[in-house]
Amino acid sequence: MRLLWRSLGPGLITGAADDDPSGIATYSVAGAQFGTQLLWTALLTWPLMAAVQMMCARIGMVTGQGLAGNFKQRFPRWLIRVFIVALLAANTINIAADLAGMADAAEMLSGINAHWFVVVFALVISWATVRLPYHQIANVLKWLVLVLFAYPITAFVVGADWGGVARDTLVPSMPHTRDEWSMLVAILGTTISPYLFFWQASEEVEEEKAAGQSTLAKRRGATVEALQLRRMDVGVGTFFSNLVMFFIILTTAITLNRHGITHIETTRQAAEALRPLAGRFAATLFTVGIVGVGFLAIPTLAGSAAYAFAETLGWRQGLDKKLKQARAFYTLILLSTGVGVGLDFAGINPVKALYWTAVINGLLAPFLLVAILVVASDRKVMQGQPSSRLGWAVVAVTTVVMFAAGVAMFVV
Repeated sequence: MRLLWRSLGPGLITGAADDDPSGIATYSVAGAQFGTQLLWTALLTWPLMAAVQMMCARIGMVTGQGLAGNFKQRFPRWLIRVFIVALLAANTINIAADLAGMADAAEMLSGINAHWFVVVFALVISWATVRLPYHQIANVLKWLVLVLFAYPITAFVVGADWGGVARDTLVPSMPHTRDEWSMLVAILGTTISPYLFFWQASEEVEEEKAAGQSTLAKRRGATVEALQLRRMDVGVGTFFSNLVMFFIILTTAITLNRHGITHIETTRQAAEALRPLAGRFAATLFTVGIVGVGFLAIPTLAGSAAYAFAETLGWRQGLDKKLKQARAFYTLILLSTGVGVGLDFAGINPVKALYWTAVINGLLAPFLLVAILVVASDRKVMQGQPSSRLGWAVVAVTTVVMFAAGVAMFVV
């Protein structure tokens, strides 16, 4: 257990950040609209997500730099800029919607107007990201993972037909309509999400810097033991992420869908609808989870885009740096968070923004996965430690699945 706890770090944080308010909203919509028929996606996406995140972790650990820095060695700069601009746009919208979801949840708990919470949450997260050193941020994020236990507890409080749940989990029900296909793309996009790719690789670099490997030459290469520990970390993080996804879909399916509430417009509506159906305790747990996981996810969203831009454009970067040492890097983090606040005051619909951000991510992710596969199989770039054949094959299957789901959404 001591070895397991010591191994937990970037993989656990990245996996938990995947269940951000965007994910909660998407999974809630899935459960409300389609009941338990999409529970099988939680089982399917675990090995796919784990393989993708481990490949990104391996790239960061072996090369000593993040994804964008490695992409520069294999792809034209204009293509990388298209990727990172799309990433920044999707992440900024996601930050806005996450802040709105957190603020709505906080208003339910306190009765104070949500707009105040949007500003307060943005300021607290921005201050912590800029002022605290990396190891402190990582420790805080690791403990914030515990808030996600709210969702499995909620499901057991509500109660379920576990025989039917097991059937819908183990026997896939393939989508037939455009709505079902777009929901599958949204689930894939919020589970296997581009910002997680960049964050995972960049945090491996931060871990190495924190261990004293300050130069690129010192960071190159990784021991077998280090890769095994990270594989354990990523496996636990992605399993926990998909377990929470499973219980969010289940909770909304056996409460909202069963009682005919199939369309929800905000995360607040999802939580309020739970109250008369599942009790005040279950609704409160659901709400607290939204606030807590937002603090975990927003630094990940803002930071992943900043890392991608910094590596592409040659900025000084890293959460181990002070503001004056990496002004452009931190300016982009603060700017994307500030624009997110502005979008909230412009009156965007949080759930629609979250849902369509997930769809955009679902369409962008397979193109990034192709680039990741190219880098991970390049022996020169990977310092003679390329991805294993099994890992490469699983990520290739993931890429094909995401391409197929995206095409089906438009064709069906």
